Amino acid sequence: MLKSLSLSALATIAFAATAFAAEPAPSAKNGMFVDAKGMTLYTFDKDAAGKSVCNGPCATNWPPLIVADNSKAAGDWTIVVRDDGQKQWAYKGKPLYTWAKDTKPGDTTGDGFMNGVWHVAKP
Repeated sequence: MLKSLSLSALATIAFAATAFAAEPAPSAKNGMFVDAKGMTLYTFDKDAAGKSVCNGPCATNWPPLIVADNSKAAGDWTIVVRDDGQKQWAYKGKPLYTWAKDTKPGDTTGDGFMNGVWHVAKP
């Protein structure tokens, strides 16, 4: 029982590290995009149009906004395929991420991070 409980707890932690969403929604606060939990979404200047280059440790710090299985792209919302095969939301071709150091909805501590290559995603 203890072994299965530990595996279950690890699975929950691993799942929680990646943000899943049916579709991002713009927040009324400052017009920035947020995920379903209200956490700020970001874009990364080093991403090529329609391609995420944030993998490995980068994706641990900047969890990609993963597409739920039943979601469909529409309008400016597109879906990009990551190097690991997962599908990620993008807005106007720019992949979207949350920031591990934002602790509550509305935090924007990742804006301008790493010499200005990370930005709050806005319409």
